[in-house]
Amino acid sequence: MDNINLLPILNSILYSFLGIAILLACYFIIEKITPEKTWHEIAQNKNIAIAIVFAAFIIGISMIISAAIHG
Repeated sequence: MDNINLLPILNSILYSFLGIAILLACYFIIEKITPEKTWHEIAQNKNIAIAIVFAAFIIGISMIISAAIHG
């Protein structure tokens, strides 16, 4: 147990939090740009179309962030 290398684990945790922070920042930017309150439309009005668009947005931004962090 003397040769445990914690650097890869710490890097994974750091990059995970960095990716989540960037994703949240992108979400808030999109929320400010769009004319409707998207979360209200999805949760309260059950707007499936906006939910699908936002799911695609989250997947797309996540793939971009992952590629940028991974290299």
